[in-house]
Amino acid sequence: MNIAKLRELKVLQEPEQVSFVSGGREMTNYEFLSQARRLVTVLKNLGVKRGDRVMVQMPNCVEVLQSFGAIWRLGAVAVPVNYMLKDDEIASIYADSGAKVVISVKDFLPKIQAGQAKAPQTKTVLLVNDDVPDGMYSFHALVDKAPETPDIEDVADDDLAALIYTAGTTGASKGVMLTHGSLYANSKMSYESTKMPHGMTNITVLPLCHAYGIAVANSGLFYERTKSVILNTFDLETLFASIDKYDAKLVALVPTMYVFMLMYPNPNNHDLSRVKYWMCGSAPLSRATWDQFYKRFGGKIIEGWGLSESGASGSANPCDGRPIKVGSIGIPFVGMTMGIMDDDGKLMGDNQSGEIVLQGPSIMKGYWNKPEETAKVLIDGWLHTGDVGYRDEDGYYWITDRKKDLIIKGGENISPRTIEEALYAHPKVAEASVIAVKDEVYGENIKAFVSLKPGQTATVEEILAHCKTKLSSFFMPKEIVFLEALPKNLVGKILKKELRKL
Repeated sequence: MNIAKLRELKVLQEPEQVSFVSGGREMTNYEFLSQARRLVTVLKNLGVKRGDRVMVQMPNCVEVLQSFGAIWRLGAVAVPVNYMLKDDEIASIYADSGAKVVISVKDFLPKIQAGQAKAPQTKTVLLVNDDVPDGMYSFHALVDKAPETPDIEDVADDDLAALIYTAGTTGASKGVMLTHGSLYANSKMSYESTKMPHGMTNITVLPLCHAYGIAVANSGLFYERTKSVILNTFDLETLFASIDKYDAKLVALVPTMYVFMLMYPNPNNHDLSRVKYWMCGSAPLSRATWDQFYKRFGGKIIEGWGLSESGASGSANPCDGRPIKVGSIGIPFVGMTMGIMDDDGKLMGDNQSGEIVLQGPSIMKGYWNKPEETAKVLIDGWLHTGDVGYRDEDGYYWITDRKKDLIIKGGENISPRTIEEALYAHPKVAEASVIAVKDEVYGENIKAFVSLKPGQTATVEEILAHCKTKLSSFFMPKEIVFLEALPKNLVGKILKKELRKL
């Protein structure tokens, strides 16, 4: 069944519930639905039909979620775009997806034009602005006067609903094909696994133009009386003030954002104790950051894990009072089968290291236009994630590294995360990342990149002296490079491929 049809049935059960706050404006479920229905009319008049791909390339705003809903109602395919990608990377997504329409904002016109140069089929541009260039359309000028189209295209569970391009942390991004059935399964598994209370207000500051935004759009399938406060930028004062104003109980951030929170000078001006669930994903959270956050704010950060290829589903630490294991990605979602597999395809036991593999209803259909790449990761019903880790005796999973990131020094596998944890433990270090570099003696050796907290200074010798208290000589970085900030993608993952270029 069309995921938009399921969402509408739920909306009509509580039409007057204020479900979103965007730009300071409150919007009820029915107002949201009405706008989405009007957008359907607009997109149909612009020629969008079943199966067409529609780009959604916007900063955080409620129009992102309305666009997803309208696209699905038409039986079309939503293509959220990471607007922080470089122009050539965005242009490749335009060309690869074959999208004819893009919904965006004026600020991104240079990126849109770069995309159109490589993908001339993308002729129609709809901008969420009142004043738009000639040849383009104003989103609200059309939507506000359009009649509602209540019809919803009937689709099969296996029909394509979204193309989510991978973060590209290790190579070129690929279009992950998610179906209506997999989006529904993702929402259902998340709900049944976390069992958080109904009626909560959450702060939405992570990028909506990615898998996270699709999850937000569908979270209301199961939760009742929820409210999402959408922030269009990550600003600590705005975040803290919004927590106070809306009595927020849930905040989802990435590790870098938690690091920034620890740098905030006056957190006691706000009552952050009202937040019951501090969620974290996208990238590894260091033990030092978790400990410092708990000491300063009293909140226990709950780590989870997923990837675009699994519909962002995977595992999470429990939210129901069972133990939170710091550094662990938790236990599998209800309905998700996880395992540890060796290079020969054999499943392994507890406390044995191997690749994390997944089976479940939210797994992708494959990579768009890339059957060979699909065959490399979907093998005998298992999704091979590329993450290396182990399962402990309590059933909690631990990631030790990305398979491609392992450093092979003198024939020994070294986990970059081991060195990164040591670096994060230095009181002056804000961020750290470690990569392999060629070495004439060992084959590969260890190179570390470090950014310091504001106002701090340090020398290579000082950092190395600290590492000696945490690491054996074999694990010591051969080289340390200081950067003002480490390169990251839209969802906060440090881009090791960019560090390798340096």
